[in-house]
Amino acid sequence: MMERYVATFHTHLAALRSCRALERAGLEVRMAPVPRQLSSSCGACALYQGEGPALECLDRDLEAVYRREGEAYVLLHSGEA
Repeated sequence: MMERYVATFHTHLAALRSCRALERAGLEVRMAPVPRQLSSSCGACALYQGEGPALECLDRDLEAVYRREGEAYVLLHSGEA
């Protein structure tokens, strides 16, 4: 089952690198402003869909990964700066 995810980052470059890696992995992804309910150091996030959070594709400067459930966001992973 495809789930919707939001990955936030400490830097804009990390968000861009992650979007490219997710695309290479065949996932549907787009870079976007961080949703109002969440906060992020750089203000950019990767919105993507997949069967899992695809942590292996995300840059090491990852801040957090959330799963979208309706209008809510569930924290799945807190990255290490």
